[in-house]
Amino acid sequence: MSNTHTAALGQRDYHLAHEPHPENGTALGFWLYLMSDCLIFAALFATYGVLGRNYAAGPTGKELFDLSLVAINTAFLLLSSITFGFAMLQKQQNKRSGTLLWLAITGLFGLAFLCVELYEFQHMIHEGAGPTRSAFTSSFFTLVGTHGIHVTFGLIWLITLMIQISKHGLNPANNRRLMCLSMFWHFLDVVWIGVFTFVYLMGVL
Repeated sequence: MSNTHTAALGQRDYHLAHEPHPENGTALGFWLYLMSDCLIFAALFATYGVLGRNYAAGPTGKELFDLSLVAINTAFLLLSSITFGFAMLQKQQNKRSGTLLWLAITGLFGLAFLCVELYEFQHMIHEGAGPTRSAFTSSFFTLVGTHGIHVTFGLIWLITLMIQISKHGLNPANNRRLMCLSMFWHFLDVVWIGVFTFVYLMGVL
């Protein structure tokens, strides 16, 4: 047997147990997702802009919207964005308990936001302004409801991530997920500011 063949037999191939994660790969993919979500909301805003004054002899936004209630709900969502920022600061200091505490507070603010929004929907339906009453209510429920669905999925993601952090700590994978959820949550805040201004303020004024 030749020395070359003997050396070849003596070689061993080693493989990584896990595939290496591309640097910034998740962030790039998530930015692409957020851009696609921007297109969805842009289409819904455009639809509301076209149909939002077609009342079909039904109630108008000025008659239905309670700006004080919407302002409180807006405060809930904006405060949740601030508390999420505190959670990210705790994450940077590698403080698991502090991160979980601020994430829990964020979740409570998000849940309060959804409860107020569901109350508003129920009140409008009770007043005879359900999704099928006019083009205005159809476009309103579609736009605001889509945002509410996003917040709901954000809360589910947040609770799941809290469980992962409790079990596995602030490892690189969880830190990556926290960063993505942070971008998603702040994105929902920006969209809601547009909803508050374009739908509620303009609807009342």
